Amino acid sequence: MLQAPFEIEPLVEFLDAIKTAATRKSYLKRLSHFFDDIQIEGPTLQVKAKTFIEKARADNQWATSVVLDFIRAQKERVERGEIVGATVDNQWKPIKLLLQENDILLNFKKISRRIPPSKSYGNDRAPTTDEIKAIIANGGRRMKPIVLTMISSGIRVGAWDYLRWGDVEPIKSGDELAAAKLTVYSGEPEQYFSFITPEAYKALKEYVDFRERSGEKISPSSWLMRDIPYGDHLGKQGHDITRPKRLTAKAVKREVEDALRVSGIRPAGVRKKRWEFQAVHGFRKYWKTVCECKMKTLHVELLMGHQTGLNANYYRPKEADLLEDYLKAVLDLTLFERPAKETGKDIASVKKELSELKARIAQMEAYNQKVMTGSNAQLAQLEEETLVEQQDDFNQIIAQSPVVDFEASETGPTAAQLNASLTKGRVKDT
Repeated sequence: MLQAPFEIEPLVEFLDAIKTAATRKSYLKRLSHFFDDIQIEGPTLQVKAKTFIEKARADNQWATSVVLDFIRAQKERVERGEIVGATVDNQWKPIKLLLQENDILLNFKKISRRIPPSKSYGNDRAPTTDEIKAIIANGGRRMKPIVLTMISSGIRVGAWDYLRWGDVEPIKSGDELAAAKLTVYSGEPEQYFSFITPEAYKALKEYVDFRERSGEKISPSSWLMRDIPYGDHLGKQGHDITRPKRLTAKAVKREVEDALRVSGIRPAGVRKKRWEFQAVHGFRKYWKTVCECKMKTLHVELLMGHQTGLNANYYRPKEADLLEDYLKAVLDLTLFERPAKETGKDIASVKKELSELKARIAQMEAYNQKVMTGSNAQLAQLEEETLVEQQDDFNQIIAQSPVVDFEASETGPTAAQLNASLTKGRVKDT
């Protein structure tokens, strides 16, 4: 009896090649848009994928044609300003993967040359310190430990699907808490570690202690973030405290977005594809921006979980070396618990001190002007009094001088007599 040939599901092959859940979700969404655009019919995405692969296997020219038509339509959207070039490349990636994983090899170089050029980075920025504080202030009880952990470790939002209480290890220097080690993607091939600030560790510890006081049994395997066992300020209902459920990365992103709207950073009712900074990835960008100013770039990349290429084969710093470098950035990564003796002055404080200094300088200049004006008046009065005294002395000398009579001389006074009279006394007019 002949056995039926083994049938492979194209979509299963496609999904098996994707490592992360986040990538899997985005690829499926883009693949669905592609099938709708080229009018592949079917009740499910799985059926549509099978139909497309069967037609592509039977006619490579047809497959190349529909892919090029799809890319051409997306390029026109780029020219109209509806999307950016990078979006077209991202739309092409799942299509190419589906074809490759089902052994259908088109002229990929020809297709890739049709992809419009794009920047390798976005125009978004990192959130400011004030914006981060506003997000924390307008979030629930979990918001502070979530945000402080992300801005002090640089983890991706997807890490929350794996983080447990046992992944956080406090690091002390003597009796003082210096930092905490955070193991990311524990047990996974992508596992790495980073650090968090003492401030972030305390926020996590307070949150976990609160759960324990409320009746939850805490152990190293407990999820670092869990569902709400109580109502929150946004009206969400609580769940059973004794049966915790993991707070997913998707839920973390949604909570941050809620806080952005409540704080007014993102106005309610306004829908945009791109904002000035990304809701959760902005925290990772904030961490990198701060740490690049204080740490070695290679250490920053390692603590972000990035691949460092050939350097990984030759440069393998010890955990202590990474911690020593990280401690240089702890103060700048701390939002609320900055030591008073080390706290840097913010711009508002500097402006206030500068204004006060200018006022004091103006007062001093006014005082000096007053003194100088008074001094000039006193000097003029002194000069006048001196002249009066000199005139009085002169008059007194004149009054005491003897009178010289020149009437006896027929020819008048001689030059010698005049000189003598000027020396001994005054001359009497004839």
